[in-house]
Amino acid sequence: MSASTNSTRQRLINAAIELFTTQGVTETTTRQIAELAKVNEVTLFRQFGNKHGLLLAVISESAVFQELGESLRQQANQAGSVYQALKNYASDRLQALEKFPDLVRSVVGEAGNYPIENRIALGRSLNQANRYVAEYLATVMEREQLHTHLPPQKLASLLNSMLLGYAAIEFISEFHELWHDRDEFLEDLVALFLNDVMLGDTPNTPDSPDSLVPTFSLGAKDSTEKVIDLPAKAVHSILQRAKKSGLRDYALMYVLFGAGLAPAEIVNLERSHQINDANQHILQVAQTPPRQVPVNQWIMGKRYGSYTRNPLTQWLKSRKDDCSALFLNDDGAMPISEAEIQERWQILTQGLLTPEGQQPVIQQAQHTWCVEMLIKGMSLENMSIITGMNINKLQAYARRAREKSALEQAISLDRKS
Repeated sequence: MSASTNSTRQRLINAAIELFTTQGVTETTTRQIAELAKVNEVTLFRQFGNKHGLLLAVISESAVFQELGESLRQQANQAGSVYQALKNYASDRLQALEKFPDLVRSVVGEAGNYPIENRIALGRSLNQANRYVAEYLATVMEREQLHTHLPPQKLASLLNSMLLGYAAIEFISEFHELWHDRDEFLEDLVALFLNDVMLGDTPNTPDSPDSLVPTFSLGAKDSTEKVIDLPAKAVHSILQRAKKSGLRDYALMYVLFGAGLAPAEIVNLERSHQINDANQHILQVAQTPPRQVPVNQWIMGKRYGSYTRNPLTQWLKSRKDDCSALFLNDDGAMPISEAEIQERWQILTQGLLTPEGQQPVIQQAQHTWCVEMLIKGMSLENMSIITGMNINKLQAYARRAREKSALEQAISLDRKS
């Protein structure tokens, strides 16, 4: 193709993009496109056959498709996890489609009117995009040693179909309320691939219903733990009882509810693991690799001191011993044990009942903290970093957080009635 012909073709494509995105495909005529491109209308027909042929070129030669292969190759080598790889791809594709909302509306609304040969060609363009995505997923899965019951090509088809469906809903409707925002959709989409369609290492049998669903195996056990967080009133009651019991018990309950740590993590904490100043209070959890967890000032809507003066700092300030452990037993001579933490919990929660009619169990402190952090706006990825839990396990907490947010919204609407 000569440079002159190529220049004419590109001018027609650029003109079509401008007109399609400003007034839609239906309202755009080939004469308008030719006039804007400063070429004869016959040239348009010679190059593309008709308006639908030009539309096909606009789609297949746009950056959404042209740059997709190289972009995905770069991302596959950069993404640190399959979670991030999927979210990066989904976010980038939606941003690319968002540049041409009117074009997407027109393509969705008018595809049935296209000649069969153009619809076939459009399908080929979509298949090419799918191949790029399949290669991308295959690279990431090989690196992360993931195993699926469906090939990458099928997984790519599912992923792209969901993204196109979401884009169509966003561009053709207002206030659909299917998701609060795009980030929530992306979190749910990634969760679908990494959780709802995830099974363990053991493959399904052909007769199993789950064998019909694509699955990722991350080598991690799927969590079926039920999340039962505690109401604010119960949390504040436990903390108030602990305050009356003494500085150590108050600090212990404060760490359970303010940092979401489990007893097994607390017993390994040392004084040197605490980092605090006017802007932050952090505990470094000894594990492989080590992780840092913030200690919250605010717990269930009530403030418990500041970063430099709170139940934990007051407990440490009161100590006269040389023991490196953050918490000591009742005798004050040895580090506290998990059994002793459990015993203190039993004493401090005695007589309290949860909405289920049971005495609170110590695991509910972590449940409560996780749900509260998600309600405040923490993403699942960031929660995974600070808790050390995989995203699969955190899905139950995310669902509970959404349930509580929905309930609060319903109550708020009722008050306005």
